[in-house]
Amino acid sequence: MHVLITADTVGGVWTYVRELVSGLARRGVRVTLISFGNIPSAEQVAWLDGLPEVDYRATAFRLEWMQDCQADLEISAKYVDQVVSEVKPELLHLNQYYYGSLSCDVPRLVVAHSDVVSWWHAVHGHEPPESKWLGWYREMVSRGLSGADAVSAPSQWMLGAISRHYLKPVSGFVINNGRSPFLFNPYVPKDDCVVSVGRLWDCGKQVSLLAEHEMPVKTYIVGSEVHPDAAYRAGLRGRNGISRVHFKGTQSESKLALLLARSSIYVATSRYEPFGLAPVEAALSRCALIANDIPTFRELWGEAACYFDSNDGESLRRVVERLSDDPQLRAQYADRAYQHARQRFSAERMVNSYMNLYQQLAFRQSAAA
Repeated sequence: MHVLITADTVGGVWTYVRELVSGLARRGVRVTLISFGNIPSAEQVAWLDGLPEVDYRATAFRLEWMQDCQADLEISAKYVDQVVSEVKPELLHLNQYYYGSLSCDVPRLVVAHSDVVSWWHAVHGHEPPESKWLGWYREMVSRGLSGADAVSAPSQWMLGAISRHYLKPVSGFVINNGRSPFLFNPYVPKDDCVVSVGRLWDCGKQVSLLAEHEMPVKTYIVGSEVHPDAAYRAGLRGRNGISRVHFKGTQSESKLALLLARSSIYVATSRYEPFGLAPVEAALSRCALIANDIPTFRELWGEAACYFDSNDGESLRRVVERLSDDPQLRAQYADRAYQHARQRFSAERMVNSYMNLYQQLAFRQSAAA
């Protein structure tokens, strides 16, 4: 089988694509990979060195959630059409909505990783203000979804969000994202500390909750600190004289894996989270998980995580204190999270699920021919 996959190099989608493409290649699937957004760094593409059979084409076209991206998307769609004509894949796996409406006659799967409207709802609690750009965005997403032969999402919540805000896919599937357990070490002795991953300026990740109250143990926040409004970052650092919160900035994969291995607790603070790879990585490192009480985390983690009241910083502090003061309970939650992640969120399971879906779509195409 030959699959053309589109990706972007900004955020967790690139990590997801790395796991997917690596798994497909090991199963003998031929992959043509096209990326958009920033041209990736050498570190970002190092994994492709071991996959010479993957035909990778990097571009810097703007992404569909960016303002003033329409012209780039029109040009990039023509480029994808040209590549399809050149390499003749049997299936398109599209990680952007826009390309779901391509004119080429090839079965297409659109994956709904996130979207602007559901993000706005989760963060602000109401519909985003109407604008010319938002009207275009809604129409673009709906057109891409309606043009897909199948739509998948990493959680039932995300698939439902697409149905609520745009349209219900004719053929919808939930395929959880996955990570390779061997990339993480669950056997390192733990320090009594908390870690969380998220951009400081991202209201959806809201890692700022960890700085609202003095944490009972040392707490590390990993993620970009760059924000157009410098006053936000300064205000966060100085809030209430917080002393136990340490800002680590952006970390390499190896440094983050080491930090997760040494940390006893991971806090998932997101108020908007269609899936969340960082909690999976923490669970595979045998961290106890504390999660914001939102539908996605309840769906994905169930009894394998400990929850704090939705978006409540004081409740979060109390739950951290509870687990920090009770090593036995903390170890129980760490083991639950570890076993749960290995069973449900492995890269192998994710790749197998996509392979099954690809075969269904290919069968439909051949049956209709």
